[in-house]
Amino acid sequence: SLVLQAVFNLLLPDHSADAFSPPRLGAPGPWDALLERLLGGLGRWDAEHFLFIAERGYLFEHNCAFLPLFPLSLRALACVWPPQLQPRSRLLLSAALLNALLSALAAAALYGLGRAVLRRRREAFLAALLFSLSPAGVFMAAAYSESMFVFLAFSAMWQLEKGQSWLSGLLFCLASGARANGLVNAGFFLYSRGQRFALQLQVGSASLRKLPLMWKQVLSLASSAALMCAGISLPFALFQYFAYVRFCSPGTGLARSVPEPLLQLARDKGYRVAGMDGAKPPWCSHRFPVVYSYIQDTYWNVGFLRYFELRQIPNFLLALPVTLLGSWAAWTYVSTNPRHCLTLGLERSKSEEKGKPRDGFCGPAAFVYVVHATALLAFGFFCMHVQVLTRFLGSSSPILYWFSAHLLQEHEPLLWSTGTDNPTSGKPLLRKSPCGKGTPDNLVVRLLLNWRLITPLSKSILGFFLCYWLLGLILHCNFFPWT
Repeated sequence: SLVLQAVFNLLLPDHSADAFSPPRLGAPGPWDALLERLLGGLGRWDAEHFLFIAERGYLFEHNCAFLPLFPLSLRALACVWPPQLQPRSRLLLSAALLNALLSALAAAALYGLGRAVLRRRREAFLAALLFSLSPAGVFMAAAYSESMFVFLAFSAMWQLEKGQSWLSGLLFCLASGARANGLVNAGFFLYSRGQRFALQLQVGSASLRKLPLMWKQVLSLASSAALMCAGISLPFALFQYFAYVRFCSPGTGLARSVPEPLLQLARDKGYRVAGMDGAKPPWCSHRFPVVYSYIQDTYWNVGFLRYFELRQIPNFLLALPVTLLGSWAAWTYVSTNPRHCLTLGLERSKSEEKGKPRDGFCGPAAFVYVVHATALLAFGFFCMHVQVLTRFLGSSSPILYWFSAHLLQEHEPLLWSTGTDNPTSGKPLLRKSPCGKGTPDNLVVRLLLNWRLITPLSKSILGFFLCYWLLGLILHCNFFPWT
């Protein structure tokens, strides 16, 4: 990703996009120019906001759409680089290295989570490899918060599957300080507590003598769930309070210390500057003054069905593959487990009672993840700018990777070799690898080296991952729209 974005950034002219692009202050040195040539493609679009916040703080109102954990991390890491570099260069270099590390750790966390949920080592490994070729890969490498969020979210899910509730809660809490959709992850805790309580009721008897004990369990469950959800929501709530103090308090004269080029940018674009005298922003007088929803509504026109316009058809076409893949995953799971879905996974199945629950993507343990991915897909399709749906799902849910790995493992003969997990379809395994002697253990490489032999379904899945990964690099690094 880093090499290709540098090549595209050098060869292709940038599109003149009407996006946030603050003026560069100070004369760049030779090392700054070199870093801009090598890593400049990673600083486009929303990355401009993160780099600006890390350097200047939340100076403009619409910067508050981006939560503080990632820019604070960049600012801390930038201190280790030589002071001869401009602040933007130090921050850009920090973002490239930090996200490279976090995306690798996220792949490892996805592998651990997959082994815990799917109970199929090779399928979990294949999903982690597909994550490394994710269509959201450019945003994992660029100065975005996606890598940090997906690492924290997958790690928290993994710890929750292992029964480490408090560690999981801490990681979920940090994730909600990186991206706002981290608030949805509180549903994993609620479901985990509810499922445990429902299974206890089914195993034990509901006699009158045990009713007081049952009420104590209900109160304990409700209090622990409420405490965890409050903890997960705390970073987001504190940031809303910070924004309220910064933009709704009387003028503090902060604008006097802002360089004139930035003030001129605010006048030209209509940006509201923190600490300035004048009328308060409209959201300050709301009953619940949440700046995040106000910015999404006012600056980017985000809302239910607002993006359903004829001129947005190209963006809907761009989101069509991931929409179909996510919908296909949900339909496959529901059609395979209708009773399990109707009972919300709270009823013990016959296989679980026998101590042999179904494994793989269609196993009962994947239910809550399918619900989570489907909810994000529906919300993103109907309420968000639909062109971000690929990276939104790719950095929030493991389902796209698990389902793609499931399809490849079930329908690709090249993967039916010794040591693979048994496919649930009942198809026999090949005793010898059809790839011949010396086949690499990396399953994705195996498929790519035998491209002519693999099935059309496998070509479609790999084509989606590879083509969208490459397309995202070109569009993002050269400032084209539809990213």
